[in-house]
Amino acid sequence: MDRTELLSFYDQVRSLSEALCQPMEIEDYVLQAMEDASPPLWNLAHTSWFFEQFLLRDFETNFVPYNETYLYLFNSYYLLAGPRHSRSRRGLISRPTVKEMYAYRHNIDERVHALLESLSEEDIPATRYIIVLGLNHEQQHQELLLTDHKYNLSINPLRPAYRNDLPLDRKHITGHGQIDPQWVAFPEGPRVIGYGENGFYYDNEAPVHKVYLHPFALRSTLVTNREYLQFIEDGGYDRPELWLSDGWIAREKEGWESPLYWEKQDGRWSTFTFGGMRELAADEPVTHISHYEADAFAAWAGKRLPTEFEWETAVKEERIVPDASKHTMLDDMRLHPCSPIPDDSSTLLQMYGDVWEWTNSAYLPYPGFYQAEGAVGEYNGKFMSGQRVLKGGSCVTPSDHIRPTYRNFWHPDKRWQFTGIRLATEV
Repeated sequence: MDRTELLSFYDQVRSLSEALCQPMEIEDYVLQAMEDASPPLWNLAHTSWFFEQFLLRDFETNFVPYNETYLYLFNSYYLLAGPRHSRSRRGLISRPTVKEMYAYRHNIDERVHALLESLSEEDIPATRYIIVLGLNHEQQHQELLLTDHKYNLSINPLRPAYRNDLPLDRKHITGHGQIDPQWVAFPEGPRVIGYGENGFYYDNEAPVHKVYLHPFALRSTLVTNREYLQFIEDGGYDRPELWLSDGWIAREKEGWESPLYWEKQDGRWSTFTFGGMRELAADEPVTHISHYEADAFAAWAGKRLPTEFEWETAVKEERIVPDASKHTMLDDMRLHPCSPIPDDSSTLLQMYGDVWEWTNSAYLPYPGFYQAEGAVGEYNGKFMSGQRVLKGGSCVTPSDHIRPTYRNFWHPDKRWQFTGIRLATEV
């Protein structure tokens, strides 16, 4: 990107973060219903902290912090950047106020613009990577801002809607009905894994390396609510033979009997959405489930979850790219997974958007991976333990943020993200 493109991308991403908060009430900005879910105020301030800490501090002439206390309040996990406020207490930050937080954001925006406009063309490359990293980082926090806020609202007994104008189900618009799942097979052989093109990528997507895959097949569609109900009705949550040991312990400890946000009243299932409580749509992808639930369902179905290498291979070989017209992503602001949309270009549907797809792959470094020096090196590498890889993005992922090699990672017991299931099998 040149200077003009960088500024355009910067303004696009930063303005979207604020637009996502427009439907919120002022009281919503400091809600934190659990430690994992940060308040909107904190998410908006932290993404500004990132630019102040990693861009302005290093490149701005005569750098002076906007407010010394903000460097402490809005640091997340960058230990080398200095001390930070406790994650579990972010919801207690009623000061700075929302007005003061927006003033902070806009000050950082003005300074980033001034910095970029002051640089010569020869100096642009020195700042380009950290700016693009910061914007991709903010796109990740746009997802978190929404998923965190959904959880925060769900705790309220009134089950308030984030927005009252969201469509119920895309099939009512397109007119298509249920699609029968197919199996798409791929031959065995060596495959090249990882990002090896021009453009931005995270360090955990590299280095490029080879893996050997045995013959496998992926199901063409995601697992639906209808199918998951069959798992529940067949006693899936009460059959330890289906569950990993840690998963069974988590199920017992948390009392799981259905996906997060599902409620049953008078024999009918409903679920909490960004539009409030709605009747469960049978043909929509099941979502808000843990890796343990996904794995138990796969065992019940006589299948398994794909590896991240199988998923990446399928997307590359079928030449599937993120397309907001074919995939339910943040671009269309539906904010909810939908029934599969026919796509004549591929027999694999919903590979992007709708829900993050759990894989059977542990989140580990690729052969030859090294962690960058300094605080920015803490972005990904230090989390490569005890987590599972997710692929494909969700209904709250921007389409220009996701790619075949993208590796999201999550602890296997977490459920508040838009996570779901695609089945795989040997051939």
